[in-house]
Order: sequence, then C-alpha cells, then structure tokens
Amino acid sequence: MKVQVIRSNRKTIGLEVRADESVILRAPQWLSEKELDEWIGEHAYWIEEKVKQMRQRNSGFLAFFISGICVISSGIVVSLLQEMYGFEYGMTGTLLSLMSIGNLISGFVTGVLPGKIGTRKTVAILTSGYAIGYLCMGLSGLMVLLMLSFFLLGIAKGCTLNTCTILVGDNSANRTKGMNIMHSCYATGALLCPFLVAFAAKKGALVPLFILAAAGLLMWLIFLSAPMEGKRKTKEKTTDWSFLKSKKFWLLTGLLFCQNAAEFSVNGWMVTYFKDSGIISGMLSTYTVTVMWTATLIARMLIAFVFPIKNAYSAMIKMGAGCIVFYLGMMMAGSQIPAILLLFAFAFAMAGMNPTAVASAGRMTSAASMGIMLPAASSGAIIMPWVTGIISQYAGLSVGMASNIVPCAGLLVFAVLVKRVSEEE
Repeated sequence: MKVQVIRSNRKTIGLEVRADESVILRAPQWLSEKELDEWIGEHAYWIEEKVKQMRQRNSGFLAFFISGICVISSGIVVSLLQEMYGFEYGMTGTLLSLMSIGNLISGFVTGVLPGKIGTRKTVAILTSGYAIGYLCMGLSGLMVLLMLSFFLLGIAKGCTLNTCTILVGDNSANRTKGMNIMHSCYATGALLCPFLVAFAAKKGALVPLFILAAAGLLMWLIFLSAPMEGKRKTKEKTTDWSFLKSKKFWLLTGLLFCQNAAEFSVNGWMVTYFKDSGIISGMLSTYTVTVMWTATLIARMLIAFVFPIKNAYSAMIKMGAGCIVFYLGMMMAGSQIPAILLLFAFAFAMAGMNPTAVASAGRMTSAASMGIMLPAASSGAIIMPWVTGIISQYAGLSVGMASNIVPCAGLLVFAVLVKRVSEEE
C-alpha cells in the first residue's frame, strides 16, 4: 500500500482516499517519521478498507458504462438482425421481451444465489450473458439461438444493475450523488453505442456483434477484479414486510411498470420505426438512440446538480404530462427534424421519472421492498415490446408504435394517485 505524505503547519493527521484509489496523508511538520509509520501501521486495516471501497465503487461506474453500451445496442442489433434474416415484427418484439424476461429472472436470482455460492461466483456466472449472447448472435442466425441470446443479455443486464447498485451505493459518501453518477455512466455508454455499431458495421454486418461480445467480456473481467464477498456467514435481521400493505408502494410500483413499459418499448422499437417509416433513412436512424440518451443524460445531471427537485409528487405529474404531449407529437411528425426534436423532448421528460419514483418510496426503501418493486415494475419492459410487435404485425408499425401512448398515460394517472395518497398520509 503506497501512501503519499504531505506535511504542513497543522495540528492533526488527515487521511484522504481519492477517486483514483491513491492515498494522501496530511501530517504536521513536527511529527517524526517513526511516529508517522506507527500511525500508518495502526490504521493500515482502515486505510485498506477505504481503498477497497473506492475500488468497488469505481468498478461499478466502469461496469455500468459498458452495460449501457451492451443494453442499448440491443435495440439497434435487433433491427440489423431483422433486416439480415427477414423475420416479422412479432419476432422482433419477442426477442426484446425475452431480454426483459431474463432481466426479471436475474433480479430475483441475484438476491438469492449469493447466499448459496457467494457474490463473486454469482456475478461471474450471470454477467457472462453479454459476451456469450452477442457471440452466439454473431455465430448463427438460428432463431432458437437468437432467442436464447437475448434472454442471456437480459440475465446479464439484471445482475449488472443489482451488482453495480451495491458496489456504488454502499461505497459512496453521498449515496444520491453516487447513484446519479452511476446512471450517468450508463447514459454515456448508451450515447456511444450507435457510433460503435455504425463504425463496426462498415467492417462487416456481423462485426458489431463480435465487438459487443468483446465489450461484454471486458465488463466480466472488471467484475472479476473487483473485491467482492463470499458466502454470507450471518443471518440477516427479520425482514419488515409492512410495505406490502401500503397503497403508496403499489402505486409507485404501477408507475414504474408504466415507465419501464414506455422506455424499453420506445428504445427497442424506435430505430426500426424510423427506418421502416422512411422518416429517418438508413444508418442515420440508429443515431436516434444517441438523441434519446443525450436528453436522458442532460436531464439527470441537471436534476442531480443544478435544479434539484423540491416536490417529487408534483414533478412526476409534470413529467407524465410531458411524456404524453411529446410522444403524441413525435407520432404525428412526418419529417426528420421535428421527429428528432420531439424524441429529445420525450426522453428529457421521462429521464427523471424512475429515480424520482424510487426516491419517493422514502422509508419503504429496503432490500425486500426493492426486490419486489423493481422486478415487478420491470415486467412492463417484458409486456410492452411484445404488444407493440404483435400490433405492428397485424395493424402496421405506426399503430404499434402509437400503442406506447397507453403506458405514457399510465405515468400521469399513477403520478396523480401517488400525490393524492401521499397527501392523505
């Protein structure tokens, strides 16, 4: 362990572990080297723990950045696969839904499996889904294998979200700031994925899949190098299940269900929609992902650092109304510039909904409550892409995409009900 010592005219010893995991020790001028070495020796364990915490947090940031690339690329990849193999819209929706099913299952498994085999083995097994899934897509166009591949992407997504949340949340002095930075890392990866896919596609139709498999492998190696716990040796305290009786809890779960449904369906289908409708042609349509995630990143950073939300319930009502107005506008847009501007506005309006809703749970926020709320809400991401695909297959892609206004309306309805229940409490 290397410690940089800085002496100054001070009376006490100060210790700082920086984001790059370096250790800075500020000591008085009069303190001898022997006394300083003794102090470091006495506090060696504490210093090592702080460095370990910083390493865990940084691993969470970097892994979630790569996860952003791998997850959001799936919406572009499914469009490329449809074009390559010619399967129908219904199958496109099925592939996206299988990814969400994998995510849902992973959310539950990640909470149980570490107690049996340890956190490190659990994460190593489940997060390998990105590398294996994209590699299989590149090696074969067999439909069964493609379905399994998207399921594995979902498994990796769910485990990565849970693991990064723990690594960052438990090792940040300011949990709210740490979580916002983590989700900003994800949004940054999402911004970069269209450029990565477009660049790789110039080298060959299947090259993007192998590049994404390599990114998944890199994330897997990051997790392997991060300090993690083994099997849990002690039993946890008795779980408080009183939140299940709370109307607010279930209304917030319903709100997050709609948010997941709208966000994942639009993310998964918009490239196909813009390309097939001719509103935005060719490879340019893939950059709509960048537009959406640019808006998301800007909105989240503004909420976190510039314009903090004062009244969460009123803010969610405004966000819900904004989602409805801007999505309707986007569906009516017939040319490129209005469509892109309205997509940006839609993503900006929705960006703060998820973190604000989760934060609104207040004292109900616990491992047990989140273990029910988030997986239950993620079922919206399973149902809506599939529904959009079925409607698109039988009534046309425009009608299928228009159906996403239903979960958008649900956001507003649930936001109003949450505000009303909160005022009654």
